Amino acid sequence: MFSIGEFSRITGLSIKTLRFYHEKELLVPSCVDSSSGYRYYDHQNVEKARIITRLRELEFSLKEIKEILDNYDDQADILEYLERQKQVIEAKVLHHRNIMVSLDNLIASEKEAMRAMTESSFEVGEKVLEPMLIAGIRMKGKYSDCGKGFAQLFKKLGRHTCGKPLNLYYDGEYKEKDADLEPCVPLRKKMEVEGISVRELAGGKCVCLLHQGPYDELGRSYAKILYYIREKRYETNLPSREVYLKGPGMILKGNPKKYLTEIQILVKE
Repeated sequence: MFSIGEFSRITGLSIKTLRFYHEKELLVPSCVDSSSGYRYYDHQNVEKARIITRLRELEFSLKEIKEILDNYDDQADILEYLERQKQVIEAKVLHHRNIMVSLDNLIASEKEAMRAMTESSFEVGEKVLEPMLIAGIRMKGKYSDCGKGFAQLFKKLGRHTCGKPLNLYYDGEYKEKDADLEPCVPLRKKMEVEGISVRELAGGKCVCLLHQGPYDELGRSYAKILYYIREKRYETNLPSREVYLKGPGMILKGNPKKYLTEIQILVKE
């Protein structure tokens, strides 16, 4: 039997730590003198202390260590538990590596977008839009759903189109799932097509800005154009427009960094 002082020297654990472990029922002495309260430890306590110390070095919590010691009787069982924990940690490491890669890509993309906006020669301007004949499919949903609308338009009207596709946005704010939008294409002549609205889109004065880059970075250009509108104290008209001068093709996606989108926001005269 070892006194607490001797046991402290053997295990490298301070007396304060040993008392704390006893209090938490993590390392209970083999014997406690009822009259003096002195703690005494045996060889089994030495082995348990060694396991506790090693697990603490591996950053196991005291709660986890107690669970291991309470539920696993021998070293083989503990090793099996540690193997499972290793697999869990490996999965977490892989997950965090993937997050790191995503963060690197996000940081690089944001830095490039900020640099492009700073160095861009595109400026906010004003112009008058002429009325034009369009075919559109009005829908409610996510903004990305417009691709389905454009697919239908080009399938039914491909050879009759005569300009760049555009989107009309009828909301004055961002909508996550129920955006009110209308993918459109300009037409050469008026015709009737089931499920498609063919009509003249009114023209008018607009504030515009050419955006170069991916669609998910359009927010920066919107901030720039809306700041201009506020400075001019213009009153806006809905729907606003996005004209896709250069974007993904029918087969190849192309380079999103080279996409060209003109934002057009109509303002009252």
